[in-house]
Amino acid sequence: MAQRLANEVSEAGAYAHLEALAKIADENGGNRAAPSAGYEASVDYVVGVLRAAGYDVSTPTYEVTADEDDGAVSLRNVIAQTRGGDPGSVVMIGAHLDSVQRGPGIVDDGSGVAVLLEIATALGASAQTRNAVRFAFFGSEEDGAVGSSAYVAGLSADDRREIQLYLNVDMVASPNAGYFVQGGVGDDVSESGPPGSATVSRILAEELARTGVTAEVIEFVGDDESAFVQAGIPSGGAENGDREDKSDEQAQAWGGNAGEAYDPCYHTACDGLANVNREVLNHYLQAIAGTLGYFATSGAELTG
Repeated sequence: MAQRLANEVSEAGAYAHLEALAKIADENGGNRAAPSAGYEASVDYVVGVLRAAGYDVSTPTYEVTADEDDGAVSLRNVIAQTRGGDPGSVVMIGAHLDSVQRGPGIVDDGSGVAVLLEIATALGASAQTRNAVRFAFFGSEEDGAVGSSAYVAGLSADDRREIQLYLNVDMVASPNAGYFVQGGVGDDVSESGPPGSATVSRILAEELARTGVTAEVIEFVGDDESAFVQAGIPSGGAENGDREDKSDEQAQAWGGNAGEAYDPCYHTACDGLANVNREVLNHYLQAIAGTLGYFATSGAELTG
């Protein structure tokens, strides 16, 4: 299934989702920040795509403080799970659905959202896998990963034990991108993830290699995976770098421009469709699809 799924996903399909998210931002003041009308429209779009693909979709809520006058407001995450596979053994993948207020967030993290939607559609809600597959779209990542933290906090101990691994996808289409994989390296668990995280990162790196690029394994930096890491769930991450500069060695390995930011439009108004590197998007899309297919059909225990 890993290679079938990697071959069936379409970069053009993922890009169509980016176009839809860009349109939502354009119609809602230029952003999809949470809370805002743009965020709510993004939630509705994702729910619509998943339901059209046959998934049962839930939108668990969490609370944020919009401002001192309005007090707390409720926002929605989006969760969908395959009907096939063992519901007591869940492979989970997630991306954040919100942007910053300063821009539309088409790479950060529309690219992750688009990858998940394309894979979910190709996989299908009734996929016959060993393990169930759960797709998550979290809000308020840009405000401290509030949506993902609330989601994990709301899980019972049994619910947490059912999640075999979590793979976070955050920025996978930047114009001067690197190819980074997170999991299994670092001085403490917050940086490396719990035992099993190295296995998640290794499979993702191997799937990227199948597409023709060699990944660099780096530490977690504290995004939506943090709550899963703290809960003891093996985790991995896919991300291509943001405001830091690409090194000479990285430019030689991956192409692009040394001494320039991986994403010059990071957290700005220019993070729109013109900021998308479709070649990078395609590498990550295929690799993440292959990784998800691998773990969806694997019966092996995660170690390392």
